[in-house]
Amino acid sequence: MFLNKKRMKTLILIRHAKSSWDAPLTDKDRPLNSRGISNAHLVAAHAAQHLPASYIVWSSTAQRAKNTAYIFAETLSIPIETINFRDDLYTFDEKKLEKIIKSCDNQFDNLILFGHNEAITNFVNIFGNRAVDNVPTSGFVSISFDESDWNNIRKGITNVLLFPRDLKKYDSPLTGKPVY
Repeated sequence: MFLNKKRMKTLILIRHAKSSWDAPLTDKDRPLNSRGISNAHLVAAHAAQHLPASYIVWSSTAQRAKNTAYIFAETLSIPIETINFRDDLYTFDEKKLEKIIKSCDNQFDNLILFGHNEAITNFVNIFGNRAVDNVPTSGFVSISFDESDWNNIRKGITNVLLFPRDLKKYDSPLTGKPVY
């Protein structure tokens, strides 16, 4: 007798790290600032234990999202050439984000996506089961769905929230900077 095992879908949403406003660039071209780089490394280091065995990676083509994806790729040994950079992920609208996620090929059970707010926070609050005021820059959220078809995902279980502020132990009285 064979059991028809239903495959679950897991979505990991990562908001791009803190970007710089120092140079007069278009929104899409803004790079990360030093705090963003530091926080992305911090969250990526803690994310390793929360990753599924296999996954695909999508990222917005905005420079800050790409740079965040590169930091996670370096830290987690994800080959950069496997990241799918998509113009349509440069969105701040959760309905558009939902449509993109639901278009994922069902052969992939685990999707890691680097994107933008308001889309990410609103998506997490609609599809996850834990309310989040704001997914901060470098924020990592993992949601699992008891569903085998991406197009049918509805309410899922929010399994992991990794936010930089929760990972920083304390600020050094000498430098005022976080000590990990």
